[in-house]
Amino acid sequence: MSAAIVRATAAELGRRIAARELTSVEVTQAFLDRIAAHDGAINAFLHVDAAGALEQAAAVDARLDAGEKLGPLAGVPVALKDLFCQRGVPTTAASAILAGWEPPYDATVTRRLKDAGLVILGKTNLDEFAMGSSTENSAFGPTHNPWDVERIPGGSGGGSAAALAAYLAPLAIGTDTGGSIRLPASVTGTVGVKPTYGGTSRFGVIAMASSLDQPGPCARTVEDAALLHEVIAGHDPADSTSIDAPVPPVSEAARSGDVAGLRVGVVKELGGEGYEPGVEERFAEALDALRAAGAEVVEVSCPNFTYALGAYYLIMPSEVSSNLARYDAMRYGLRVGDDGTRSAEEVMNLSRGAGFGDEVKRRIIIGTYALSSGYYDAYYGSAQQVRTLIARDFDAAFEQVDVLVSPSTPTVAFPLGERVADPLAMYAADLCTIPSNLAGNASASFPCGLSDGLPVGFQVMAPPLADDRLYRVGAALERALAGAGGCVLCDALADGPAGAYLDVAKEA
Repeated sequence: MSAAIVRATAAELGRRIAARELTSVEVTQAFLDRIAAHDGAINAFLHVDAAGALEQAAAVDARLDAGEKLGPLAGVPVALKDLFCQRGVPTTAASAILAGWEPPYDATVTRRLKDAGLVILGKTNLDEFAMGSSTENSAFGPTHNPWDVERIPGGSGGGSAAALAAYLAPLAIGTDTGGSIRLPASVTGTVGVKPTYGGTSRFGVIAMASSLDQPGPCARTVEDAALLHEVIAGHDPADSTSIDAPVPPVSEAARSGDVAGLRVGVVKELGGEGYEPGVEERFAEALDALRAAGAEVVEVSCPNFTYALGAYYLIMPSEVSSNLARYDAMRYGLRVGDDGTRSAEEVMNLSRGAGFGDEVKRRIIIGTYALSSGYYDAYYGSAQQVRTLIARDFDAAFEQVDVLVSPSTPTVAFPLGERVADPLAMYAADLCTIPSNLAGNASASFPCGLSDGLPVGFQVMAPPLADDRLYRVGAALERALAGAGGCVLCDALADGPAGAYLDVAKEA
């Protein structure tokens, strides 16, 4: 029974819980048992709230037993990236400077999950303050990719994606600043969606770069991601950047999967040199599948995308420099050297030096320099001008096509430690994903096969508030590659080396 539960989709679990074939407590306990047995090798979770999760599950069961009608994901467990405030539960952003901190309130996304009856299993690992592409920058150790535990699970949200791929959770929540949902989804063979900027609330999410960050759903199937998207999306008066507009019909699109007549634009600049042959082969096969489903595929040029990486790594560190100034050891968090003999400035310096990791310090320094007097216009100002040009490229492209597509990342998961000493090589992992963050449009990564036994992601980009188009394309791909309602790579994971390592095949 336990193996059947952890292998089921979230939608299926929701239906069975609603029909009282399963209880939420049974489902939650099955995942808690699996986490206890296997997460030691993966390190997907920073904190598992077993008692709190079972209490939430029991409350959902009581509501259902009383005849209350709840949403389609009521009683289904979810893993929450450790950037989202959850009242009374440690929330650290994977940083030593916030070790042990328990927020006094819930983020809007956290509250919406609870209101919809989802059960929060715990908080997942990430690159410190979401700064990284591999989940190796966590103060609490790296997360390992279940497909090959010697490889990275992507970043910054590698913990959420690895939890899905290791069957430790049926759903997860991430944030995407430059690809932090889509990159982990790509290299773990899962589904990751970055909604339109402002489509999901950032209130209560520990900020990295406020004009770029966006919460989004992570799942193993397109339908599951769409159902979760609808739970967390919608206007929030507490977030000044939240869009006061209806949530796009993403679940309807995921059920439809109809791409007949859809115009699909292949971005010329997101391919070629630097892209692994296996990645390009799977991408080409996915395009063939869309053509066979009735889509029209054409090439589109977005020339300013070539400058996106450089612009991003000036804008993002500048916002990091501003947002992380609040961690000053005066109000909350780590405090070092406060023995009565040092000034507040000395305590602040010691605390920030001990509490922040190397990558966080690197980005603070770059951002502070870019914003400094005499350099602001040359660096930050110029980067913002490039950002405008990238947005115009998107606008021009969407006049020709309905969606844009590319590989989600140029390579499959690389070995742990391979790029730690080379920040520029690490940053290049986000080459395909960054343009959508700079422009604020919707984007997603869907699994499209394997290269050398490792997952490859297919990125879809849509205009702002056209998030449903992502799910139409994702569902069409899923059906072409796995059959209706199927998980494209779940069987490959369960039957392959990672599955054997995790005993998934034996349990099933």
